[in-house]
Amino acid sequence: MIDLKLLREDPDAVRRSQLSRGEDPALVDKLLEADAARRAAISAADSLRAEQKAASKSVGAAAVEERPARLRRAKELAEQVKAAESDQAAAEAAFTAAHLAIPNVIVEGVPAGGEDDFAVLDVVGEPAVFVDPKDHLELGESLGLIDMQRGAKVSGSRFYFLTGRGALLQLGLLQLALRLAVENGFVPMIPPALVRPEVMAGTGFLGAHADEVYRVEADDLYLVGTSEVPLAGYHADEIVDLSGGPLRYAGWSSCFRREAGSYGKDTRGIIRVHQFDKVEGFVYCVPDEAQSEHQRLLGWQRQMLAQIEVPYRVIDVAAGDLGSSAARKFDCEAWVPTQGTYRELTSTSNCTTFQARRLSTRYRDSQGKPQTAATLNGTLGTTRWLVAILENHQQPDGSVRVPKALVPFVGAEILEPRA
Repeated sequence: MIDLKLLREDPDAVRRSQLSRGEDPALVDKLLEADAARRAAISAADSLRAEQKAASKSVGAAAVEERPARLRRAKELAEQVKAAESDQAAAEAAFTAAHLAIPNVIVEGVPAGGEDDFAVLDVVGEPAVFVDPKDHLELGESLGLIDMQRGAKVSGSRFYFLTGRGALLQLGLLQLALRLAVENGFVPMIPPALVRPEVMAGTGFLGAHADEVYRVEADDLYLVGTSEVPLAGYHADEIVDLSGGPLRYAGWSSCFRREAGSYGKDTRGIIRVHQFDKVEGFVYCVPDEAQSEHQRLLGWQRQMLAQIEVPYRVIDVAAGDLGSSAARKFDCEAWVPTQGTYRELTSTSNCTTFQARRLSTRYRDSQGKPQTAATLNGTLGTTRWLVAILENHQQPDGSVRVPKALVPFVGAEILEPRA
């Protein structure tokens, strides 16, 4: 949820953010009205409770002949208190709904617009020129790394098996990511893949993109689409100690996404699938450190991309493509030869205090007063990276060169086609 202090002091900043996102700025006025109505309802209920309490006390102290009238007045006030408390509850509910309807306020510098309005911040490496390149699925099948046919037989469309050195390639990639994270102060975590509704909602994934999430109805639990979700919930309703600097966690998990509405788009291979593995960096810090920590996360992502030796670019994602929780997001997109374009491999988002406010995660400032923490997240390695590795390192004879950093995990420098 957005900061109410910012809303009250500078509502135009929130309106500008809404316009940049392509969202309705009138929601800001609706929240302001709901906030005023809630505070008025609280004040009215408090005043009546105080009056009713005083009236009740006065009954016992009154003269005998005055007691019936005072008792009637106390009962009247008790009924008014009940009505006022009902009004307060309704006002609180309306306020909460209005508060939850507004996405995070973007930070200065984020491009306005939608999916195609990003700004390119950097381009690294020169794409190799291939004559009739094979795509990652053709390579994966010929090398015995990917089995989509049996994945579909066992689980349905957009499921797959990683087989032989395909499995080793992914495991090596994720181990490499985890090693880099630990060397930079992250605590390695293997979190639950199922979370409660309040945790999923707290991270902002039950809003506009709720149809992307798998729900286990019998247990009222959700399968996570990223370990960002359980890591954000890890310190819910806690006061964390940030006196020694940011808390950094690296979560390794299987992730699940329904990919609703994406039929006909990236259905071939493992670009857009229902299940994949990922190492996700997650950070808690004081709000003043969030932007610098965001740059650190991006730097670690770039170190990982250097390890797999693929050309990539860094983009500043436009406001309308951020998702509700992010105030700013940087993507690293690798070159995919058979598509002739760059495709996302990593994202890192600065969520400022938006998630922590929903999940009641706080820290103590220098005066010992509890304040809302900031949260950030960023991909350090995931299954989709195999697409870029296979396509960019393919050889004319159909083999694939293994990036040097992954050779110890895979046990080979060259992946040869099966006979």
